[in-house]
Amino acid sequence: MFKQLIPLSSKLHQNKKLKNIKGFGFASNFHVASIMTHEFIRAAAIYPIVFIEDKEKDRFLPVAMLGLKANQNLFVDKEGKWQASYIPAIIRRYPFALAKTNQEDQYTICIDENSEIVNEKEGVALFNEDGSAADVLENVKRYLGELHQMEAITHDFCRFMAENNLFAPMNMRVRDSDKVQNIAGCYVINDERLNNLSDERFLELRKKRFLPVVYAHLTSLAQIERLMRLAGKLQPVQSQGAVERMSEKEETEDVLH
Repeated sequence: MFKQLIPLSSKLHQNKKLKNIKGFGFASNFHVASIMTHEFIRAAAIYPIVFIEDKEKDRFLPVAMLGLKANQNLFVDKEGKWQASYIPAIIRRYPFALAKTNQEDQYTICIDENSEIVNEKEGVALFNEDGSAADVLENVKRYLGELHQMEAITHDFCRFMAENNLFAPMNMRVRDSDKVQNIAGCYVINDERLNNLSDERFLELRKKRFLPVVYAHLTSLAQIERLMRLAGKLQPVQSQGAVERMSEKEETEDVLH
């Protein structure tokens, strides 16, 4: 998504302006988008929500599936229009992002300098003449701050799921003509393990208000059929469960690993 992300500075970006986003062509190659727990209920009506493992940081992260293979976003058309009623927050925050500084618990706003909507000729100015943040930038600060708080809740949710061994690998095989595409490299919450939680753990899950998030995720998996229709695929020959052995003639692709 980002071409050149650098810390935002009134000295470096005094004359920068922000044009209105007229399209989402910059996201046309994203087959997944990170989302946060507060987005699950709305996103679940459109996208399959799965979890990927960040082994480097030893954690799981939720993502919305936008396509069935790498570099495929089925929700951005040729004109760059988003073909769904809800757009993930990580897409809507473009061209801004938060980055951690050298100081503990301190973050700075970054901007993609090479974004097509960042320029010095047209749009809304990011800074006032005295170098102070303009209204549009103040709104960006509030939005990114809210997302950061939601991100902390999302990490807490994923940590609880992992500590209670509720994640299980998902594997789905989609047949297209004589080829089989293997959708793997992601995890889902195992409903059987969820039902076998102790009363104490289940009560903790409820007190943390995680139950609606869990059920939204489980419901969202039916949206894989939507992706298949959008991609012109046929019905899956295998859904969640053990990996079926593939013949030498079948072509597979691990799209989420």
